[in-house]
Amino acid sequence: MTRIIGIDPGSRVTGYGIIDQDGQRLSYVASGCIRIQGEALAARLGMIFEGVNRILDEYRPEEMAIERVFMNKNADSALKLGQARGAAICAGVTRTVPVDEYAAREIKQAVVGRGGATKEQVQHMIRVLLSLGERPPSDAADALAVAICHGHIRQTRQRIAALQPRAGGTAA
Repeated sequence: MTRIIGIDPGSRVTGYGIIDQDGQRLSYVASGCIRIQGEALAARLGMIFEGVNRILDEYRPEEMAIERVFMNKNADSALKLGQARGAAICAGVTRTVPVDEYAAREIKQAVVGRGGATKEQVQHMIRVLLSLGERPPSDAADALAVAICHGHIRQTRQRIAALQPRAGGTAA
């Protein structure tokens, strides 16, 4: 079994979602949001770093997945989002947790089956896939989607690796 944390970074709200993966079986562990206060960007980044560290200490995930930044019309927002991602990634790296990154379209494709899925569709599928009683908040659902995407992709990588000829052997 592998414990995965997914991160949906934001400079004001950073979502997190933790799942356990045992083969194809996914189990919900926890999710929530790190709500950041204040105006100074450096202080907000410190809060993200500290918040992710607390979650890593509490749940001890073995792998981390995070959403990649996409360039929007507002370059300033994209830069702040990139810095929030960096703070979260640094928390994982300082704990020697391997970090993988996924594009938003890739995450939605893995969870909903459509790269252009709405937030409501993502929330609905998270509820269904993890057998939750209600739809999680949007930022937490997005983070759980990142974790699920990573779980699917890591399982596919393992299957591909198992099909590769062993070192020193001959290919069929």
